[in-house]
Amino acid sequence: MHPKRILVVDDDRAMRRALTMSLVKNGYDVRPEENAENAFALLRHWQPHLVLLDIGLPGMDGLEALRQLRYTTKTPVIFVTSRRRELDEVIGLEMGADDYITKPFHLDVLLARVKVALRRSGALAMESVKTPLSVGDLCMDPRTFQAELGAHTLDLTPKEFELLFYLATRAKEVVSVEDIVTNVWGEDWVGETQTVYVHMRWLRKKVEVDATRPRRLLTVRGLGYKFVPHEAA
Repeated sequence: MHPKRILVVDDDRAMRRALTMSLVKNGYDVRPEENAENAFALLRHWQPHLVLLDIGLPGMDGLEALRQLRYTTKTPVIFVTSRRRELDEVIGLEMGADDYITKPFHLDVLLARVKVALRRSGALAMESVKTPLSVGDLCMDPRTFQAELGAHTLDLTPKEFELLFYLATRAKEVVSVEDIVTNVWGEDWVGETQTVYVHMRWLRKKVEVDATRPRRLLTVRGLGYKFVPHEAA
């Protein structure tokens, strides 16, 4: 079996070297780059299974790099950042990042995040057994990641799609945050539940008429969330 390919984009030479050495030692095929421009040049002929992307890059920063990346691929991206003020977070999660980790961190923690992201992306690629879903005026096709709400096509990131799809499969049921983490991020996910709240906030902006007064994606205080379908017009 060929090793999984990981692209590391970080302008800190010491960090880049440490990440590369650790990942190679654990059996990954790693290509390090110091900026987004070099990374995109590499991507023309080398496709990774995962990207570790620093936010504070010179020139094109990590947020813009992810925005550009999402035009052409759904490759999992883990943000690596020292900007703790951005833990709202990462604005990047709204653009399609799968996870984030803040510096400084233990390499063992990063390796665990990498394994989960790769496992999740591999599972998604094999989920052709999932069939299209129609609940009220919401239609979703997990084979193509297409989602329509009434007459409108929803522009969802892969993780937003998974989150909405899971809630829609359990329409009118109250689903706990722990249940969401297990079924959308994976039972061995090692991140923080704050990620669920961030994704839900951004998802509401795309699904609700007024995200501050949700009528479809409801919070059930102390219990979790509930998707309430609306009938097609």
